[in-house]
Amino acid sequence: QVQLVESGGGLVQAGGSLRLSCAASGRTFIPNAVAWFRQPPGKLRDFVARMDWTGGNTAYADSVKGRFTISGDNAKNTVTLQMNSLQPADTAVYYCNKVSNLWPWGQGTQVTVSS
Repeated sequence: QVQLVESGGGLVQAGGSLRLSCAASGRTFIPNAVAWFRQPPGKLRDFVARMDWTGGNTAYADSVKGRFTISGDNAKNTVTLQMNSLQPADTAVYYCNKVSNLWPWGQGTQVTVSS
């Protein structure tokens, strides 16, 4: 059974940066498309960014475009989300998963941006 483990969250001031990492134990991300999602307090989980292992194409939610970058490490079987110019609206629990045929969700990692 695959287990997703997200890490790297924390408390940061507006304008700061964080780098999130996601590891999958028991299975490999390759060659699936993978994505980061987030769930703000009291709201539904929503799409943030996706990446296709084959070809490396990426896509982002409009709200994070130009500030966030998704990337993958084949050797480590990890997916990373570099988040710059963070805003209070980015406060959420962040999760990773495949784009389709989802694996069980991990615990996520909390990102809190103070103004």
